Amino acid sequence: MLGLRASRHHPAGPVPFLHLVVLAVVQGITEFLPISSSAHLVLLPVVTGWADQGLVIDVAAHFGSLAAVVAYFWRDIVRLAAGFFRLVGGRATPEGRMAIFILVATIPAVAMGLAIKAVWPEGIRSPLVIGINAVVFGVLLYLADRFGPARRGMMDLGLGGAFLVGCAQALALVPGTSRSGVTMTAARFLGLHRTEAARFSFLLSVPAVAGASLLEGMELYESGDVALAADAAWSAGLTFLSSILAIAWLMRWLRTSSFTPFVVYRVILGIILLAWLAIGAPA
Repeated sequence: MLGLRASRHHPAGPVPFLHLVVLAVVQGITEFLPISSSAHLVLLPVVTGWADQGLVIDVAAHFGSLAAVVAYFWRDIVRLAAGFFRLVGGRATPEGRMAIFILVATIPAVAMGLAIKAVWPEGIRSPLVIGINAVVFGVLLYLADRFGPARRGMMDLGLGGAFLVGCAQALALVPGTSRSGVTMTAARFLGLHRTEAARFSFLLSVPAVAGASLLEGMELYESGDVALAADAAWSAGLTFLSSILAIAWLMRWLRTSSFTPFVVYRVILGIILLAWLAIGAPA
């Protein structure tokens, strides 16, 4: 989840293995499918009754997600890095331009993250906001996928288009939006093919997830609890597996199918969360 979390230390004692498995599967899948990881992470302790897993597990899970993107798109990342260094050396290439697009698209999220951190140090964690956003941004994804033209590739975005996708990514700092969902929505509105929209979204997640991991890692270091426990290693490994499977499955799915099933799922999830609040759960 691209977002801000409250400061939390590692809970006393090891995290139950079943808890690690379920958390890793939920985190890995919902981080990259356009269905909002924050909504699922809010509902998970409600459904299971489990206590918060602690910051160590959060850092490990984010690292697992980041490793999955790097592993799946390593060829693209190597080409982008090479293109960037060639650009610095004065030689422009398509890969260098794409690297600049990703850097430009990352700026809005960084700026909004700093602003939210200043105003809401503990982050925005309202289940009401999550429920509403799950529905609203699900509908926007449907409209973009249904009416957005599909005739462009990533290189056709240009700096302006990349910046607009980056502005959309910044909205993912508000829970319930879905980082992958909102960036794919913006890319589809701008005319990218479904697979190209997903590919740009995943590549754009590298600096976003790396930044989130770094911030949580610094918070963990400051807390003094930096031991790499076995449960943290399991969390990273399991999240890596679920993440890479989710990425591979979605890229294959989008070659022949639409985002509609995810839209339906988001709307149902949002309605469930809002109904839960309506019967007396704290907002």
